[in-house]
Amino acid sequence: MSSTRRRDDRRAAWWFLAPVLAGFTVFYGYPAIRGAWYSVTDYTMLGTPAFVGADNYDRLVHDSQFWRSLLVTLWYVVLNIGSQTVLALLVAALMHRLTRSVVLRATLLLPWLVPNVTVGLLWMWLLDTNLGFVNHLLTALGVGPVGFLTDAALALPSIAAINTWAYTGYTALLLYAGMLQIPQYLYESAAIDGAGEWRMFRAITLPLLRPVLALVLVVSLIGSFQIFDTIAVTTQGDPAGATRVLYYFIYQQAFSYFQMGYASAAAVFLALILGALTAVQMRLLRASRSDLA
Repeated sequence: MSSTRRRDDRRAAWWFLAPVLAGFTVFYGYPAIRGAWYSVTDYTMLGTPAFVGADNYDRLVHDSQFWRSLLVTLWYVVLNIGSQTVLALLVAALMHRLTRSVVLRATLLLPWLVPNVTVGLLWMWLLDTNLGFVNHLLTALGVGPVGFLTDAALALPSIAAINTWAYTGYTALLLYAGMLQIPQYLYESAAIDGAGEWRMFRAITLPLLRPVLALVLVVSLIGSFQIFDTIAVTTQGDPAGATRVLYYFIYQQAFSYFQMGYASAAAVFLALILGALTAVQMRLLRASRSDLA
């Protein structure tokens, strides 16, 4: 009887999984396989693709623009994940130790709920050198107008700051949810022993938050490598390629130069990089193990 019930449960589980698996196959699996095929062809969207082997990958290796785009992406990842994680940890810790207001949590989610294109347009107008409110404020303070999105040295940090503003609240809520799983008696015992807030954060919160923090860092890493829409509506890879990240490079190769085969090779290369970095990150953070166990 027990074995029959187990088999029935397994069959029911597959029925529930079927729509998800079908959607994954149609919208992710098939495009991925087709993209991998295009990466070894000379497909230009204007004719029938012909097999060229590893020519596209060989071209990638020797393409200075590709490597520059990769370096720009890596710098953006460092800026975005660093600022976003630190701010989210601070906000989550303050909520956990000081307040658990539902209104505050809902407010933190508002920037994340706004579409990225809208966020990009909003901040493009706010940071505009001539008409933007931020530069009007800086001019009134005597600092003078600053080309946040037109200065090659400031454009990428500005893009990172925009996305940090948009995603910090959501990231903070994920970390806050993880903090709620930490037993309260640990903080009470530490407080009795004379530990301050900073010491409790270092000795209790951070170690026990590791699995959730690993998830947040992996999701943030993948999302940062996939930055596209904010750049597409603000700088379009300029000034002088300072914000041309790898996703925008792939977009240009595919839809501006119609080199779909070459763009597919770059996309496959990006997928391999993300897979390797995610595996290393999960391993280093020991994401599958929790100190609460």
